[in-house]
Amino acid sequence: MKRARNKTMATWLTFLGGPLGLHRFYLKGFGDLLGWLLPIPTALGLYGIERVQQFGQDDHWSWVLIPLLGFTIAACALNAIIYGLMTPEKWNARFNPSLDAEAAPGQTSWVTVLGVAIALLVGGAVLVASMVFSFQRYFEYQIEEARKISQ
Repeated sequence: MKRARNKTMATWLTFLGGPLGLHRFYLKGFGDLLGWLLPIPTALGLYGIERVQQFGQDDHWSWVLIPLLGFTIAACALNAIIYGLMTPEKWNARFNPSLDAEAAPGQTSWVTVLGVAIALLVGGAVLVASMVFSFQRYFEYQIEEARKISQ
C-alpha cells in the first residue's frame, strides 16, 4: 500500500523545493517527468544571475534567463497555495484514494495556513519582480536602439 501524502508537507515542499521538483517526487514518485524537468528553468535562471554578475546588466541573455527562475518560483508558490487550500475530501480523493475522505493527511492545520500565506507573499513578490526586470530591460533596449537609429 502507498504511503499517505500529507497536505501540509506537500504545501511546504512545493513552496521551498518546488523549483527542484521535490513536491512532484513526494506526491507522484520518482517516475514523474515534470519533476525531473522543473530543475531546468531553475538552473537556467541561476545561470542568468551568474551572467549578470560576470557581464553586467546589459547582458541580453540574462534578460531572458533570470525571469525563468522567477516564474518557476512563482508557479511553485501558486501550486503551494492550491495544495494548501484544497479541501480534505478533494486532497484525499486525489492523493490518498485508499483513505477516508476526512482522513488526517488531508486536514488543514495552522502550519498549512502559514505555508499558504508565505507562499502568497513570496510568490507574488517574485512574480512582480521578474516581470519588472524583464520589462525594464526590454524597454531600455528599445530606447537604446531608437537612439542608434535617430543618430
